[in-house]
Amino acid sequence: MNVRRLISTTAVAGATALGLVSLSACSGTSAAGGDKGGGKLDVVASFYPMQFLAEQIGGDRVEVTTLTKPGVEPHDLELKPRQASELRGADYILYLKGVQPAVDEAIAQSGVEHTVDAGTLTTMESHGTDVGHDHGHEGEEHEGGHEGGEHGAEGGADPHVWLDPVKYAEVAKGVGDSMAKADPAHAADYRKNTETLVGKLKSLDARFAAGLKNGTTKTFITTHSAFGYLAERYGLDQHGIAGIDPESEPSPARIKELQAVAKQEKVSTVFFETLASDRTARTLAKDTGLRTDVLDPLEGITDRSRGDDYLSVMESNLAALQKALGAK
Repeated sequence: MNVRRLISTTAVAGATALGLVSLSACSGTSAAGGDKGGGKLDVVASFYPMQFLAEQIGGDRVEVTTLTKPGVEPHDLELKPRQASELRGADYILYLKGVQPAVDEAIAQSGVEHTVDAGTLTTMESHGTDVGHDHGHEGEEHEGGHEGGEHGAEGGADPHVWLDPVKYAEVAKGVGDSMAKADPAHAADYRKNTETLVGKLKSLDARFAAGLKNGTTKTFITTHSAFGYLAERYGLDQHGIAGIDPESEPSPARIKELQAVAKQEKVSTVFFETLASDRTARTLAKDTGLRTDVLDPLEGITDRSRGDDYLSVMESNLAALQKALGAK
């Protein structure tokens, strides 16, 4: 963990301690959501991919609060005392352990019964800076996770499961089941909404599979290695300038290596993203005579996003990949 993250974790511990002093009146855990949610299940989501699931599956039965506001890089989040209060007063918390250390610390202290780590709802994998097209996990059916598990995005596991529509659908199924347990009076609604979302994700998966099937190259270069699951799913080769952590800086040797990859694999484009600096990507592209484009890891939606929700931004990602890979 770098110094920046150590500071974030320490700050949230202090903020949480301050926030918990006056939270006894806000600690409702009733299935109906108490007064705060106006009779709805009060849900707190850690960042956008969790927010989207909560809103799609919860529908009008939930009131969703997101800890990471638009435009904030999720890894850099520092919680305020008010946000610690939101956690403590929630009926249901949905997060992805290992993505945001400050959030993990606050959730561990929240005492909320229905706390779900999305990483327990699918099989997490370890990916390095370079990911080749290994389809070993394709077609597997995970039997679902459990609430409050300990198998999140830790131990070197790549947390970016939401960028693979198949794995994201697995997580969605687990979220639907856990919401039904948290609010059994409306279980049928959660299950119906889950089926609808899973259907949309299956359709998205089919479009990616067909759209990326034939291309002049299978290789793409991106700012940080967020697309390992997507690369494996659709037979692509990802080469990240940085690693899983978007804050890490590439070495001169890594830049030289990527220049060789670009030449050998006929790479046309270096991708950057909306919430992280594009300086290194643009420098590499300039030095190698390549184009630049956006491949969005969907850690947040802003006015610069190429779409207004997960599905529309993923469609934009597909179009960008097709153009870069020469796929039809």
